[in-house]
Amino acid sequence: MELIQKREAWNKGKLVGQKPPLKPKDIWAIRINLQNAHAARDLAIFNLAIDSKLRGCDLVNLHVRDVTHGNQILRRAMAMQRKTQRPVQFELMEPTRAALAAWIEKIHLQSDQYLFPSRIGTSPHVSTRQYARIVRQWVEAAGLDSSAYGTHSMRRTKATLIYKRTKNLRAVQLLLGHTKLESTVRYLGIEVDDALEISEQTEI
Repeated sequence: MELIQKREAWNKGKLVGQKPPLKPKDIWAIRINLQNAHAARDLAIFNLAIDSKLRGCDLVNLHVRDVTHGNQILRRAMAMQRKTQRPVQFELMEPTRAALAAWIEKIHLQSDQYLFPSRIGTSPHVSTRQYARIVRQWVEAAGLDSSAYGTHSMRRTKATLIYKRTKNLRAVQLLLGHTKLESTVRYLGIEVDDALEISEQTEI
């Protein structure tokens, strides 16, 4: 009788499912690390990723003209989502505007250039794979488990904070560029979180 070799599950020892958002203390830890390292590009990417709530493929595809008007960094910008082919607007807070201005000035980027050009000649801009590696470095430097966080953690961070503070699902839906409210509910995982929160507040 032949022995059947048991195949190890692909996800053994790995965290699967949605990547959690960063907590405010994690945001500040990463931001301070990047500031101390004088990492102008990474600070600009990080701040913009948090504010824009864009998918990685849309973030790396931004041009300078998407976030600027003349020599000024816009307070509000717009990007076309590759997945839905629908535009989405986002705000640029002061730390993000300052980081973008410093980055654009540092390497003398022109309006028609990609905002984050690749350092590898084969790609015109930072690739989604490169972006994922960069995020992993940020997370590890902040003392977090890099297997638990990813590029979607950047996208979910501010959206989750906005929902927690306002409970306004429609606003979060618009900010994430979701076509259906159900997608926003699933993306934030709020049904489970809210149910647990209610349960924790209910003593028997």
